[in-house]
Amino acid sequence: MAQKIRVRLIRSTIGALPKHRATIRSLGLRKIGSVREQEASPAILGMVRQVSYLVAVEEIN
Repeated sequence: MAQKIRVRLIRSTIGALPKHRATIRSLGLRKIGSVREQEASPAILGMVRQVSYLVAVEEIN
């Protein structure tokens, strides 16, 4: 079974770089407090790392 992570948007994207806003949207996050479960693939982890100042991440067992 693949590792999963839970990503939560904790800060507004107002004032963030347009590239980072697009990354947040591609992660499936829209409003503050929205949560998505994602596979922990290298692509997803790289996206989360790029916008780490906007999101909170936790592992799912």
